[in-house]
Amino acid sequence: MSAGEGEILLTVMLKHQKDKNLGEINAKLDAAGFWKKFPPDGIEVVSWYVMMGIGQVVTLKVPGHRLREVNLAIEQSAWGAFDTEFYPTYDFRAVWEGIRARQG
Repeated sequence: MSAGEGEILLTVMLKHQKDKNLGEINAKLDAAGFWKKFPPDGIEVVSWYVMMGIGQVVTLKVPGHRLREVNLAIEQSAWGAFDTEFYPTYDFRAVWEGIRARQG
């Protein structure tokens, strides 16, 4: 799914803090209101995967002017449970399919 005009795809890595077990991580998320705050209302979740041994990988479709809201939601509700990384991304699938078609 590609982003529209003025939108970006943002991949967020939520890396489990290895000094905490799942119960401790979930308790921190619940106490901080993570499930209500992230993602902010109106931000589309494109995909949300668990990467075993690492954590969770979330790709969001974000209007550029709302990027700060996503960052604040993470700062307010995910820190202490996850180490976070952010990657602006784009959908390469159509390009890949075109290359494959030309290559035969």
